Amino acid sequence: MRWLTDREGRWELDVESPATMEGTARPVPGDPLPLGLSRGPRVTRTKQLDFFHRFMASPLVPSFSASRAGLSLHHAHLLHLAHNWSFTILEQLHVQKLVTVVKEKLSNRQEGVPWSNDLKRHLHDVISLGAGTELLITPDTALLLELYNINKGDRGKAIIHHKLPQQNLTLAASWPGLFVDKQGVYWDVPLSLSADLASVGSSSGLSYHLLLQQNSGEPKCFGGDETNDVPLALLPGLCAKAAISIKRSIDAWRKKEDKLKMVQPYDAFLSDPHVSFTGIVASGSLGDCSKRISVPDETRKSNAFRVFHERNKFAACADLFASVTFTAQHGNFQRLFLDLTRVSARLDISSGSLFLRGASRLAQDFFFSRRPDLETFCDVCPDVIVSLQQQIVGPFSFRVESSVAIDPRSQDHFVRVDDSVFAIDWALKVLGSAKATAWYSPKHQEAMVELRFFEV
Repeated sequence: MRWLTDREGRWELDVESPATMEGTARPVPGDPLPLGLSRGPRVTRTKQLDFFHRFMASPLVPSFSASRAGLSLHHAHLLHLAHNWSFTILEQLHVQKLVTVVKEKLSNRQEGVPWSNDLKRHLHDVISLGAGTELLITPDTALLLELYNINKGDRGKAIIHHKLPQQNLTLAASWPGLFVDKQGVYWDVPLSLSADLASVGSSSGLSYHLLLQQNSGEPKCFGGDETNDVPLALLPGLCAKAAISIKRSIDAWRKKEDKLKMVQPYDAFLSDPHVSFTGIVASGSLGDCSKRISVPDETRKSNAFRVFHERNKFAACADLFASVTFTAQHGNFQRLFLDLTRVSARLDISSGSLFLRGASRLAQDFFFSRRPDLETFCDVCPDVIVSLQQQIVGPFSFRVESSVAIDPRSQDHFVRVDDSVFAIDWALKVLGSAKATAWYSPKHQEAMVELRFFEV
């Protein structure tokens, strides 16, 4: 369902990640997105870094990934070669590697070993370089080419964005393509090609999305446990998807009074409570990437329409999905202290067919006074994500987001918190609705500083 719903940028586009220098990853198709990764509309990582340097007095922007190089500092040099052409040089300093090198050199210095002997080798390990260029071919078409870790020559991507009336077309190639699964494990696909067409411009009503993706080469675990099972959706092959969603937002209560006159809110979108409903969604997929349908465990999990021909390497499926979000907010985010308290909860039904089958069986069990099956009860339990945001002072607020699992099979923890992410948001008042966010995920041991726009 993450791929299908338009709310909060869930069209399976790249999300922020501190795992690599490029700062982005793509969710594994079919897996829920790990908490903490950005969901709002966003500019490229290069432009984010340039914004931090120019307007927020931050020449070095930190990130942290325990599974990779630990703490890193990022810097970007953005050069405008023409009014429609820019060139960027990226630098990443691995702090923990630098500390290790300094300690080693201090030890060798006492033994009389000169520093210059292998300085070049250590700089190769401590500093990573990248380069990129962006060309605005027409007012509606842009080409982005980026290379990362040039000293190692192992990563790169090319993207073409084209704006059509009420829709966006994106063509992308990544070598390798970086994906993240529901456990937060990263995977490298040697070559990933995609064509993406999505409707835009409407916050409610009907929207659609089309995706064509080709994966080549065997996926490899990136900075994780090599014993992890490779996600079936990343295996080589062609995959096509289509989705249609209907969204409706309803305000149960909205209070526009008591606002300070002639005082601009820190965030124009954080002012009123609301209840939103995201309705019926349909999806389809075909190609080698649909091998999960042939797996018995995956087949049991869904009662959706599906067709699978192993000889022709063809599969197709369709299902329904739904999401309901409730948000309650106190304060207008105008005053200096405690003028924003916001609580939200989102319930996701990831498979409508599975939910309807489970609800039907539970109704039959209730009607015939039978003890309900716990597995059936689990089928109707939605995925729950709760969030709390509290203003600290001025534009700064604290936010925590947690995923809640409901598991009646567990006698000790019927309801448990699976994952949490803690963040400090700095609302950028001058931009209307934008913020700099520093978030940390204790479960995945990742942290990042990034920009987010038009996100509530």
